[in-house]
Amino acid sequence: MQRFFAIVASRSAYLMGHPMAFLISTGLCIIWAATGPIFHYSDTWQLVINTGTTVLTFLAVFLIQNSQNRDGAAIQAKLDEMLRAVTNARSGFVGIEHFTDEEIAQIKAALEREVLQVSKGDPDDGQSVEELLETCRDPDVDAPAKVPLHASK
Repeated sequence: MQRFFAIVASRSAYLMGHPMAFLISTGLCIIWAATGPIFHYSDTWQLVINTGTTVLTFLAVFLIQNSQNRDGAAIQAKLDEMLRAVTNARSGFVGIEHFTDEEIAQIKAALEREVLQVSKGDPDDGQSVEELLETCRDPDVDAPAKVPLHASK
């Protein structure tokens, strides 16, 4: 059942994102607007577009969320594999997507500090994730300065 839903959701998301879907939707809206005078702008005429767009929007929310969940999981697996495969990578970063938002922000801030230190010529000490979090919690450590755009990539 999950496999079937994944296939249907993936295919539907692809079709909904296709330029032809936009053109068809735009065409239907134009046809609907053009038929207004024919139906004397009746309540039923308005109900057709309101109901149609509401139902499609409701279903699209779940399709989009499903696609984002799968894409996010796939990207995370690929990043985890890169961390595993790269010699000097810190394997402690595998799974940090399960940390709290605050912990992830602290790790990001500590990494930005490391980037600044390296750009100033200081050696990279390659702290573990736990050490980075401890560094962030240390009240004696200053908040990170703004990192130049080229350094954050």
